[in-house]
Amino acid sequence: MSGFRIKYKVLSISVCLVFAGWAAVSAEEFLPVSEVREGMHGYAKTVVHGTQVETFDVDVLGVMKQKGATGGDLILVKVSGDLIDKTEGIAQGMSGSPVYINGKLLGAIAYGFPQSGGRIGMVTPISDMLELWLTDNKKSAYIPKPSSDLIPIDTPLMASGYSAGGMEYLSDKMQDFHMIPFSAVSVDQDTVARPLEAGGAVAASLVTGDLKLGAIGTVTYVDGNQMLAFGHPFMSRGNTGYFMHNSYIFTVIPSKNIPFKLGSVGAEIGTVNQDRGAGIGGISGTSPDFVALHAFVKDKDTGVEKDLNVRMIQNESLLPTLSATSVYNAISTAMDRRGQGTVKFTYTLHPKDMKQKPFTRTNMYWSSTDIAERSVDEIYQIVKLLEQNRFESYALRNISMDMEVTQERNTAKILDASASPIVVSPGDTIYVRARLQPWRGEVFYKDLSFDVPEDQPLGNMVLEVRGGGVVPLPYLLQQQKYNLTEEILSRLRSYKNFDDLHGKLMKEDQNNQVVVEIIDPDVSMVSKEEDGKVKAEIQNKPAGKDPVDLKKKEGGTGLDTDKESPKSRVDTDYVIYGDGQFTFKVMNPSDRDTALKKLAKSNKKLSAKMTTEEKKLIDGEKTDENTDKNKSEKSSPGPKDNGNKGKK
Repeated sequence: MSGFRIKYKVLSISVCLVFAGWAAVSAEEFLPVSEVREGMHGYAKTVVHGTQVETFDVDVLGVMKQKGATGGDLILVKVSGDLIDKTEGIAQGMSGSPVYINGKLLGAIAYGFPQSGGRIGMVTPISDMLELWLTDNKKSAYIPKPSSDLIPIDTPLMASGYSAGGMEYLSDKMQDFHMIPFSAVSVDQDTVARPLEAGGAVAASLVTGDLKLGAIGTVTYVDGNQMLAFGHPFMSRGNTGYFMHNSYIFTVIPSKNIPFKLGSVGAEIGTVNQDRGAGIGGISGTSPDFVALHAFVKDKDTGVEKDLNVRMIQNESLLPTLSATSVYNAISTAMDRRGQGTVKFTYTLHPKDMKQKPFTRTNMYWSSTDIAERSVDEIYQIVKLLEQNRFESYALRNISMDMEVTQERNTAKILDASASPIVVSPGDTIYVRARLQPWRGEVFYKDLSFDVPEDQPLGNMVLEVRGGGVVPLPYLLQQQKYNLTEEILSRLRSYKNFDDLHGKLMKEDQNNQVVVEIIDPDVSMVSKEEDGKVKAEIQNKPAGKDPVDLKKKEGGTGLDTDKESPKSRVDTDYVIYGDGQFTFKVMNPSDRDTALKKLAKSNKKLSAKMTTEEKKLIDGEKTDENTDKNKSEKSSPGPKDNGNKGKK
């Protein structure tokens, strides 16, 4: 017996598996590539409708040396038969279809030539696929890519539970991963778990629950509770943890490019734990690690409420997109419309490690174009920043989000503000009153107090009163002076450690707050009022040490990113826009008291002068009134004589 057969004989010993009421026994013989010859005839198995496995003809054209993703060989084949005629060639979703020669399993159809009319394909040898079961799942490994002149037969990405708007948003976001989702429906069979079989359909899913998102392909080989499929990578994630589902195939959709299977993401049956060059491998009867997401949305205008519960795969690069698209679907479904609106939400991220701190934040947004999209940008950014941080793992176990949305424009603008006193010492308290006006509403006031820092330098101090949606950019001057690009500026946004990152993100200003803080006198302000070209986002203010050439020079304005700006905040029921500045004199206590006395005396004199002038003005007005009255009486006619003049 050859070394190949000795090596894999162990894997082909019959194993009895009891799964969902069935007993499955697998015993398979394999055909090594060394025994493959041109002209060999065989067949392949796949499903084109329902769950029924059908066959089509396969003829060997030759062996392509070292063309496989793992550096191994590929077998070039030509396919034919009634089924191929009906599907107009090899279709997406057929990847993984097992090929048999003389009753022995050769491998899986995995690659094709688009210009061949779908009749020419390449088979990944079963020997390469079996390596997936021998890979240490606890270690990462290099995942080679196939030769550039080979095109993997794509695995269609099926999505169910998504609204029309949700599908559009999902399609846009999944472009980053070079995948196009298709809307799929479900059938009664989807609720019942079925054992996998060679040639049957299987789905590797990223999201399950109220929403389902998974790639469908064909099972190549089943041995006990283990399975192999696809014959090429799905997302090349190596050791992974996708949800493994049954799939019901509705039909094969014709296409000018390449036809594809339209199927459902059915019952969950296990875990796909390997995603490598030779295909995917999974284990039935297990459950992968996941992140649960619960989103509650209330439309205040209609009273409609929407609850969404999904489970998403535990993957740092995918989780931000999966979270944002799931929440987007929840809010767009609850609203059942597009366009302007105001949203207020609170969300909490719970880490798997109970020793790590959860992340909780509240915010409010207004959009004149698409409030659903605006409302999910922040959750995307936060999950990405925390999951992909460079300091330590912050794996999540749960995300909860409560949202209220209305079509009304709940925004307000700061009209002006007053502050007292204007002469202070370090440690003193300044009282600020901001006057605001809502959109088409009545003016209201918000009071804040601000404590001057104990280490505040003497001299002028500029205090900014602004809305939380107005972001100070202390580095804008440097950007203009040194012509810095956004890429360079992003390097300034660093954090000391994970706690620093977590804490600063938690304390970021909310758009519905009035904020008072000390700023550099030359700071420029950027308002995020309306949508414009700017997406809603967590304001990544610079934090960390500056590059050497941007150190603050004497007499110049520089970035002091290590020091947090002292501030005071108060919440409102509106997204706040607008800003204004006060200049205060910071003195030592004795000089402050002298200055305040002089100021009080000056104010007293001014008040007395104003009182005298007001009194004169009032007296003058009274004199003028009496004069006018006398003139009026003299010029007016007297009573009529009636013919009794001089009569006593």
